[in-house]
Amino acid sequence: MKPSLPQGPLNRALVILLAVAVLGTAGYFGYGVWADDSCATGVTEVGNECVGVTDGSYVFNDDLGPVTARIKEENDSVAGKNPVTVALMIPLISDQQAERREMVEQVQGAYLAQYRANRESGKQPPIRLVLANPGREYGQWRRVADQLARSATDGKENLRAVTGINISIANSEAAVHYLTADKHIPVVAGPMTADDIANSAADPRHYPGLARIAPSNSDQAGALAAYGAGIKPAETLVVEDTRENDNYLATLRTTFAKLTKGAPNAPETFESPKDFTQEGNLGNVFAQMVPDICSSAASTLFFAGRPVQLRLFLVALGNRRCNKPYTVITGSHASTLMVDQKFENNWDSLTKSSGITVRYTALAHPDSWGEASTEGPGGSKGPTAELAALLRADDTKQPERIGPADRRDGRIIITYDAVTTAVAGIRKDVGESVAMPSLDDVTQSWRRLHGGNRVEGAGGWICLDQYGNPHNKAVPIVHLDPTVRGAVLDTVAWPLGHAPDGNCSIGAEG
Repeated sequence: MKPSLPQGPLNRALVILLAVAVLGTAGYFGYGVWADDSCATGVTEVGNECVGVTDGSYVFNDDLGPVTARIKEENDSVAGKNPVTVALMIPLISDQQAERREMVEQVQGAYLAQYRANRESGKQPPIRLVLANPGREYGQWRRVADQLARSATDGKENLRAVTGINISIANSEAAVHYLTADKHIPVVAGPMTADDIANSAADPRHYPGLARIAPSNSDQAGALAAYGAGIKPAETLVVEDTRENDNYLATLRTTFAKLTKGAPNAPETFESPKDFTQEGNLGNVFAQMVPDICSSAASTLFFAGRPVQLRLFLVALGNRRCNKPYTVITGSHASTLMVDQKFENNWDSLTKSSGITVRYTALAHPDSWGEASTEGPGGSKGPTAELAALLRADDTKQPERIGPADRRDGRIIITYDAVTTAVAGIRKDVGESVAMPSLDDVTQSWRRLHGGNRVEGAGGWICLDQYGNPHNKAVPIVHLDPTVRGAVLDTVAWPLGHAPDGNCSIGAEG
C-alpha cells in the first residue's frame, strides 16, 4: 500500500520544512566532503594559497621540488632517533620569478645546514627540518605561528627554534614578537636587517629569545661610512620610498639621512604599491625624476627602496639625457637583481661606458673568506670551504639533487648560517644528562654564542651580544658586474670601522 502524504496546509508546510532541513544538512556534510580546504597534512588553503607546515611531504611550489624531496629524505633518516625540529619560516609562494628563486636558495641553505649537522660526528640530537609557509608577505603568520607553537609543546615533534624571517615588514615583526614573547619559542632571524626588530639596551626583552645573524641597516651604514669615507655629502642625493609598514625602508631612510647629512637637496621621494613586488606606475615616476637628478650636483645616489623599484630606477637612470656618471648605493635587498629575469636586458646599463655603478652592502659573499682571501679575525675560510664542498660533494650530487645553486647573492649562505646558529644553540645544552633541551635552555644559549663559543659561519663570525644581536659582523661591500652577471666583492668592511679581535671580544669594543 502506497503511503499517503499528510493532508492539510499545516502538515504540507511541515513536510517542506523537513525536506529543506534534510537537504541543508546533506549540503553541509557534502561541503565538508567535497570542499575540503586541506592542501596536505599540516597545510591548509587560505585565500587561494596553501599555508602551514610540512616535513617535506608537500611541495609549496614546483621550483622547490628537488630540495623539498631532499628534506623529506633527511627527515625520514632521523625518524625514531629523538630528533629536535627546526622550522624555516618564510613565504614560499609567489607569482614573481625573482622571489621564487630566492625562496629556493633559502630552503637550499637550510637543508645544507641540516645535512651537515646530521653528519657531525658525536653531535646530538639529530635535526629535523620543517618548512613553514606564512603566506604572501606573512599574511597568515598567526595561523602558522600557532601551528609551530603546538609542535613545540606536543612532546612529539620537539620544535626548538624557528629560523628564516626574511623580510622586515609589520607582519614579520608581529610574528617574531608573538613567537618569542607570547609563545617563548627561540627565533634565529636570517636575512632580516631592520634596526627596530631587535632587542636593545632600551628594551632588552622586547623579543625574548630572538637572535639575529645579519648586520642591521645601521651596522651596514657604519661599514659603508668606513668604506666610503671620501664621499662628500654635498655630492649626494637620497631617493627614497615612503611606503608605510615596511621596517626595512624606514631604517634605510634613517640610515641614509645620517650618511648624507648636509646634502644640498631634499630626498627625491616615491611610494611603491602596497605589494612591493608590483611595479605600478613607478617607471613613469622615475623617468620624471631623473631630469631633476641630472640638474643636481649629486654624483652618489643613496637608494632606499626594494629590488623591483631599484630595477625600474636603474632603467630610468640609464636613459638619462645628461652625460654624468653615477654611483647608486643601496641596501642588501639589491641582491635580488641577480636572480631577477626582468633585469636580464639591463645589465649592460652598468658598464663603464654607461657611467652607472651599483654598489651595496651584502649579507654575505662567497669570496669574503674564499681561497683568495686573507684570513683574519672576523671570519674563517673553513666554513666557506665546507659549504662549497657540500654543494659539489660527489657522494650526494647536491647540485643535481637540490636544483641550481648560486652563493653569490648571499641567500644560501645567510640561511645556512641561521640554521647552523640554531643548531649550535640547541646542542650547547645537550650533554650526557640532558636528552632534550627545553625552549628556555635554547633561549639562554644565545647569550653564550660569543668569544670561544662563537659560531664560525660561512658568512663570517657570528658573535651574539647580550641582546642577541651580531656584534661587529663582517659586511661585504659589493658591486654588480655585467661581465659576470653577478656581485663582485670590493672589500669586507666592519660596522665599528675595524675587525674584531681574535676572540671576538664584545666588552673590549663597547
